[in-house]
Formats: sequence, structure tokens, C-alpha cells
Amino acid sequence: MLAELGEDPDREGLVRTPLRVEKAFKFLTSGYAADIDAVLNDALFTVDYNEMVIVKDIDFYSLCEHHLLPFFGKCHVAYIPRTQVIGLSKIPRLVEVFARRLQIQERMTNQIAETIREKIDPLGVAVVVEGTHLCMSMRGVEKQNSFAVTSAMLGAFRDSSRTRMEFLELVKLRGASQTMLPAIAGLSCVVD
Repeated sequence: MLAELGEDPDREGLVRTPLRVEKAFKFLTSGYAADIDAVLNDALFTVDYNEMVIVKDIDFYSLCEHHLLPFFGKCHVAYIPRTQVIGLSKIPRLVEVFARRLQIQERMTNQIAETIREKIDPLGVAVVVEGTHLCMSMRGVEKQNSFAVTSAMLGAFRDSSRTRMEFLELVKLRGASQTMLPAIAGLSCVVD
């Protein structure tokens, strides 16, 4: 490939490039080898809790299967337990398993939601993924500020608009709370 690009594969900076690329691609596609049950590591717990559980702003990095260029962004996951919850740290790990594959954002979104549904049979699962795709910004249409949003709503999140709206409102709270933080912090420091 380097020679096809007009480069000298024996040039000092390129001699080890094929090995580095191979190592990078093994890491970037390590999700194929991941065992979901091993990732969850029995962190499924029976609890008497049936309110929404949300883990939001989970960073992810993936590769577009069409161009092998990165796409990256944030993933927000919610579920309403029926009888079991998942250890909170396992949700970002689950996102990582599906992101570390040659992927399209729509499929990744569904895979995360379906896996949670399969593993704990919750009353509902919601996943929203916001992604910036380098295949759109550095080639093709070259739109630098665009991003894609995909969602998967299962069970109560699909059936109840109120539940769905509560999730979507809670996911967007981060931005609002950060803009309010300086004012709140300032008030707590006021002394007579």
C-alpha cells in the first residue's frame, strides 16, 4: 500500500509502519474477540429497584466499515430493571465491545440495546449514540461540524412517550448543569 501511494516503504519513518498499523487494527477491532459474559463478569445483581438507570456521556471510538475511517462520540444508555441491574462500570465496557469493531453507528446502537435486553430482561432499554464520522468530515461531503444521532428504544421506552421523554431530558441535563455550575458555585462562596 505504501508503494502504491508513491512512498518508499524502506524510508526510516515507514519501515515499521506495517507492524504499527497491524497492531493498531488488532486493538481497534478487539471487540470481535470479546466475550460478553466475560466482560459482564457476573456483575448482574438482583435488586428491588424499578426506576430508570442511566449511564451517559460514554466516550467511544470506532471504525466505519465502509472506509475504515474513525467515528467517535458519546453513548447514553438507560434501562428500567425488572429484577436485575448491571454493575455500572460494565455498561461502558459493553459499549467498548461493540465500538471496537468495523461498524456502522446504527448497528452499534442496536447491538448495545439488544445485549442489555438479552442479559437482564429489563422493562425497557434506551440507547442514544452521537457520533462524528471522519468519512463525512475529511472526505466525501467534507462537512466539519455535522454529527449523526441514532437511537434504539425497546420495551417501556418504545411504548411510553413519557418514559422516553424523561430519558431524553435527563441525557441533555449535563449541558444545562454545566452552564449553571459557576453561578451555583459562586452563590455557595458568598459570605456576609
